[in-house]
Amino acid sequence: MVSVLNMDKKYIYKNTHKLKDIRQSLRANPTKAEEILWKFLRRNQLGYKFRRQFSINSVVVDFYSEQLKLVIELDGWTHDFEKTQVKDVRKQKMLEENGYKVVRYTNEQIYGDVGVVVDEIKKICDSMASSPF
Repeated sequence: MVSVLNMDKKYIYKNTHKLKDIRQSLRANPTKAEEILWKFLRRNQLGYKFRRQFSINSVVVDFYSEQLKLVIELDGWTHDFEKTQVKDVRKQKMLEENGYKVVRYTNEQIYGDVGVVVDEIKKICDSMASSPF
């Protein structure tokens, strides 16, 4: 278990053991949109290291750059349900309160033109890397 002290003196636990099976299952069974985007994010292709299906506190995020504290979430058809949307809002609020930037894309955006999404992610990364905070 890895922990980091943030500005508010709260501990953020990353990749906790209790979520290991869930993370492994999600990595072993990615959605098609996750597979497509991962091809562009993996191996520092954008100049930044990303991890996939990474846990932060009690949630698992789709993609994560520790260097930037950037979380990328992909929303498929299950995110159309109110129950899932409520969970998404809580998850995003917790992450943002702990200093993470969260960006969301729909699966349709990935399928429609992944190049546009990747270009936008690259701009966000570069902007975050060049800002002092």
